[in-house]
Formats: sequence, structure tokens, C-alpha cells
Amino acid sequence: MITIAEADQIVLSQKGDYGVEKIPFTESLGRVLAEDIRADRDFPPYDRVTMDGIAIRYGALEKGIRTFNIVAVQAAGDTPKDISKNDECIEIMTGAALSSSVDTVIRYEDLEIVNGKATLLIPSIVLSQNIHFRGKDKKQDEVVVAANQVISPAIINMAAACGRSELPVKKHPRIAIISSGDELVEVKDTPSPFQVRRSNNYAVLAVLQQYKLKADLLRIPDDPKITREQIGACLGNYDVLIISGAISAGKFDYVPKALEELSVNKLFHKVKQRPGAPFWFGKHENGMLVFALPGNPVSTFMCLHRFFLPWFQVSMNLREEKFYAILDEDFTFLPQLQYFLQVRLRVNEEGKWLATPVMGNGSGDFANLVDMDAFMELPLERNNFTKGEVFRVWRF
Repeated sequence: MITIAEADQIVLSQKGDYGVEKIPFTESLGRVLAEDIRADRDFPPYDRVTMDGIAIRYGALEKGIRTFNIVAVQAAGDTPKDISKNDECIEIMTGAALSSSVDTVIRYEDLEIVNGKATLLIPSIVLSQNIHFRGKDKKQDEVVVAANQVISPAIINMAAACGRSELPVKKHPRIAIISSGDELVEVKDTPSPFQVRRSNNYAVLAVLQQYKLKADLLRIPDDPKITREQIGACLGNYDVLIISGAISAGKFDYVPKALEELSVNKLFHKVKQRPGAPFWFGKHENGMLVFALPGNPVSTFMCLHRFFLPWFQVSMNLREEKFYAILDEDFTFLPQLQYFLQVRLRVNEEGKWLATPVMGNGSGDFANLVDMDAFMELPLERNNFTKGEVFRVWRF
């Protein structure tokens, strides 16, 4: 058995690079941006009016002029309209481009407009008020969105503004999810009193879908020959195999032997943790990685979040985000294993995250997952944990 720290180091050292592809920007939400997006022009591209009202020369106010003749009306998108005299103004709308002949915008609320004349109702006006100047946000060729981040609605907004109808994104690994066990039947089937419906594979798939990952679902029976053949058929067709079940020390746990026979190099098997101690990780000579997760549902769920997702984020060059919470109750765990405590999260009146233990019935109690938000990772070296202590949590 190795420690979680050792397992982390081994898993993350195998980060992959699967290249780059271009996709329509409208389909890029949730993908990882592979290259910087640069402004194709200044933002804003012109001196932009930010309030509906009139545009004047500020110098006219210094000359005591308080009433202005409206010589034109300008909407957003119109060619800028000029004035030639100090007592003239342009009636102008939000988003319009400002002419160089005017330099200050006064909103309608501060005016009285009668018979084509606009009179100020307030005593104080500031030079250049209500104008968003050209290039104030970003200059042409300046980076507006840095690479190596998950594309959000705000980034799609920026891509559209820059004319980027396609975006380069990190390619995802080709993934297969394999479940094993003769006791498993399909979701639509009625199980016998000694069978259960397949669910782990769908839980894994759902987690992957949250990260825009696609995967094929495969099933192998408790048969050593078929196990070897079906895993062997995946070689060369996938970059990652996620296997749920048949990796422990049971008589029908054929996966470790099959992987060995297929020349998948075992990098480790068994981690000092609960749940999920039988976790197996290895790599084939062609580069394919195998995450063989224990079949108990809570173990599968925890190992996926604790090891596979960090590996995926490192492979996508994403910045690691750590999340911590305060233990809200005393807790004791005696075995010398690093324990992942199931918790429900909430925020208190001080804006601090609190984690309340949710006690289930072991790693097979997947119904308990519905009532919790995260796993709290408790240190290996201790048995007693006190309310008020802060520990890392893995949210899902």
C-alpha cells in the first residue's frame, strides 16, 4: 500500500497531451481554451456614449451657455454627427459613437427639452462625463482571454466580440468506462433477488459529462478469458480506461491479472485510504492509462473525484483549485488509513464553509451520496478530529 501523497505524485506525473482542435465558438462552453484570444481592434472601438441624452462642447458651459439647440439626432450605429457652434448639441443615444466636435454627454434626466431646445436642470456638469473612451478596456492585439481556462459564457461573449467564430480547444482523451460483474443487469431490466442494476458506470459517465468529456460504456462478465479479450480490444482505441470493479483480492476479480497479461504496467495497486483502498493505476506501453476503481459505489465515486479529475485538469493545463471547509462536528476514525469523510456543506453567517459529517453504511451505501456535497480528506497520521478544524474537501 502506498500513501495518497505517493499516489498523487504517480498519477499526476502521467499527465497527457492530446493536441488541439478548432470548434465553433457556440459549441465551446465548458471546453479548455488552447490559445490566447486577442482583441482584433480597440475595445470599445470608438468613444462610446453611455447614457441617452445630448452631446455638447464642455467649453460652452464655461461661457455660461445653459440652453442648446438640437441640430441632429444620432442613434447607436449611426455615423457620428457634428456641431459647429457652442450653443448646439446632438441628441444622442446609448452606444452611439461620439463625434470629435463634442466632448461631454448630459443625460435626459438632467434636461428639459422644449421646441428643439435642451436646457440644463442641474448646476454641475463634469467634462467627458458619460463617455466610455476608445481603447479604455483593451487595445488592439492585447490579450483579452488567456489560454488554459475553461470557456465560460463571458469568454464566449468576448470571442464573439473579437470575431472568433471558431476557437482552438484542448482535445479530450478517448475514454472507455468498463463495469464488471455477473450480478449486474441493465437499468431497464428487472433484477433477480441476487442481482443489481448497473449504476456505477452511469455515475462515472455523468461526472465526465460535467467536464464535457465523452466516453463509451462497456461491460465485462466475471470470466478471465473474456475480461482479457475485451480489455485487450480497447488497446489502441482509447487513451484512458476507467474500470469499476473486479480489482481487489476476490476469487472473481480478474482485472489485475488481465492487465498484467496485456502488458499494462502496474504503477501502483492499493492506497492507504478509505474508501477505495484497492485502487489500481497503470500504463500500457502505447501510452493508454488505466484507472481501475474499486467497485463499491462510494469508492468508485471518491476515487474518480480524488484521482481522475485532478489528472484530467493537469492534462488540460488548468490551474489547481483547492477548496477547504471547517469541520462542524467532532469525528473519530481509528484505522491507520487516510479517511474521506462524507460531508454536507453550508455557509454560515460569517461567510465560512462548514462541513457536517453524513454517516452512511459503508462504501456500498450509494444512496448516501444523494445527501452529501463533498468528501473531506482527513490526515493519515491522526485518529481524532475536532470541530472547528479546517481540512481540504473534494466537492461534487
